[in-house]
Amino acid sequence: MDEKRLQAELKQRVTKKLAPLFASYLFEPEDIENVLKWKPLVLMLGNYSSGKSTLINELVGQNIQRTGQAPTDDSFTVITATDDQEGARSVPGATVIGDEKLPFVSLKDFGERLIAHFEMKLIDNAPALQNLAIIDSPGMLDSVTEKNRDYDYEGVIGELAKLADLVVLMFDPHKAGTIKETYDAIRTVLPMSAMEDRIIFVMSRIDECDNPGDLVRAYGTLCWNLSQMTGRKDMPRIFLTFSPDLARESEAHGLGIDERQELKEKIMATPKLRLSHILQDVDRQVQALRLTVEAMAAFSAQGRQLVRQGLTVAAGLGLFLFFFLDMFVRRFAGFPETSFLASLLGGKVPVRLLLIPVAGLILPLLGVVLVLSQWRIPRLAKRHAAASEKLMELDTPYRKNAWLNIQGQVRELIAATRLRDIIFARHRGHLARIDRFLARDMQDYYGKIR
Repeated sequence: MDEKRLQAELKQRVTKKLAPLFASYLFEPEDIENVLKWKPLVLMLGNYSSGKSTLINELVGQNIQRTGQAPTDDSFTVITATDDQEGARSVPGATVIGDEKLPFVSLKDFGERLIAHFEMKLIDNAPALQNLAIIDSPGMLDSVTEKNRDYDYEGVIGELAKLADLVVLMFDPHKAGTIKETYDAIRTVLPMSAMEDRIIFVMSRIDECDNPGDLVRAYGTLCWNLSQMTGRKDMPRIFLTFSPDLARESEAHGLGIDERQELKEKIMATPKLRLSHILQDVDRQVQALRLTVEAMAAFSAQGRQLVRQGLTVAAGLGLFLFFFLDMFVRRFAGFPETSFLASLLGGKVPVRLLLIPVAGLILPLLGVVLVLSQWRIPRLAKRHAAASEKLMELDTPYRKNAWLNIQGQVRELIAATRLRDIIFARHRGHLARIDRFLARDMQDYYGKIR
């Protein structure tokens, strides 16, 4: 299987068939494009003493990142192998985030402060990183006791988690899940950004536990904290690891040898999961698009019902006025000399006698258009913008979670809807187009990677 060829083919097909719909329904084009760009990504998260940089250095086989139990780096650092003749170097954040060939363009929205805390390190003699990039992140802080950052840290890790094929969340035995930003990431940010199968939990520095009893207590504390943060009774697996270069001898030390090797193998196998994760992301975003279109179709259906009711009233009143309006005009204004109905019954209708009847047809229609555009449709939009979730059945956990991500743009779309949008809406046709893509194209690609 040629993964790069399939990736390029999928990108072309998604762009051709669905890109206009993504734009029409206020989805950022970068959201779908960035998933299809560049290399497999591993995102490393954890507090500053959790061993992220130490593990990265071990994976790369070089001392790339500074290590220590105190904070050593306050930047997001993308680490990968150089693929040109310029050799090892550091690339500043403005260049990395501004490069359209890389998947980080969406980070521009987080401002200059983030750009100053973002960089890429291109490494020589790093075969493990030829088809892989690792993102080291600033250590998570306890916002209760430490100074807050000057940029939206949670928003940034949410964006990076969307791009990542694997998220490694690391803890140390002394702060087993007690950091405020860790809580927020696990409770809120990661569930909205990454599938569960892409997140692995690691407790590092287990050699600092003097004996198995200390390790069990630290492990139990972490399990308890994770259960509170995730709200799950069934706990995910937690890998145990340590740095062989820094480890001190202890009874707990030997318990992590096999798991450490398995953890490294899992991280380095990330490229094999790339295409599967791309399909998951594309599928997730197309499903989110479908839910948005479904909501707009339901809203437009209600709007069209109002239009039909208005046209029914306009038609009935218009027909009445077509035949009788000139009689009222003649009674109060003295003209025309004879009514349209009398002329019609007489068998001859002068053209000039059609002016008032035609006006009688048009006036109710104009009145209905005015009432619909200025009152009934805006009122309907205001009601559903305030409670857009009532437009459809959110009858599965998947639909409920997806709705949380799109409800803002659905409300924005509803608020911007006008009478002409209701009349000429093509949401049902768009739904059919999306369903064909999911049933044919996506299933075709899933079949290719089995």
